[in-house]
Amino acid sequence: MKFNEYPDQDMLAIEVANEIAGDLKTNLLHQETVSFAVAGGTTPGLVFDDLCAADIEWDRVHVMATDERWVPQEHARSNAAMIRSRLLQNRAASAQFLPFHVPEREPEEVLAELESLVVPELPLSVLLLGMGEDMHTASLFPGADGIEAALAPDAPPLAVMRPDSQPEARISLTARVLDAAIAKHLVIFGDAKRKALEKAMSLPPEDAPVQAVLSEVSVHWAP
Repeated sequence: MKFNEYPDQDMLAIEVANEIAGDLKTNLLHQETVSFAVAGGTTPGLVFDDLCAADIEWDRVHVMATDERWVPQEHARSNAAMIRSRLLQNRAASAQFLPFHVPEREPEEVLAELESLVVPELPLSVLLLGMGEDMHTASLFPGADGIEAALAPDAPPLAVMRPDSQPEARISLTARVLDAAIAKHLVIFGDAKRKALEKAMSLPPEDAPVQAVLSEVSVHWAP
């Protein structure tokens, strides 16, 4: 794990966007298409605002969320909605997006169908993660029903998670897939999340799921 500290969130966003653009360009030298999995929530938006203008061959980039709340894509809590409005803009508008939510279906009903779309994109070329103060990442929540299976070395690519702390079901890439990404970045803001990350490093993944994806990750922190 490499820890990078920045004076403010704007500087972090610029630097991380530059690093990710470089990672994508490097992978595009060796592959016809590259896969880019990104966190939802509020943290990555600043990075997306800078990254979307990067001068790379976005039409060869396949974007997916690390996880998705089981809500329609136009819903305020949809990660897809945030990714479309903040990342898939400017030059990045030509990237191909792989949505996880399927209207009028339950996540368990479409899991195999979605996995068939994810598998050809593996290993992930570039990964941008966030983390909650409870040490969850993607939709891998500590103590959630099914977390052990989602953390297992032989886990399938996707898992349905129904954490008690959240209002809706979620589909998430599993720890095995996240940890195997070629280039990995974790962005966190504030003292509380920095302390949570420090705590996670001494806990088992069942209690701190982010711990399962910290090998060779670049952590980016700003106040």
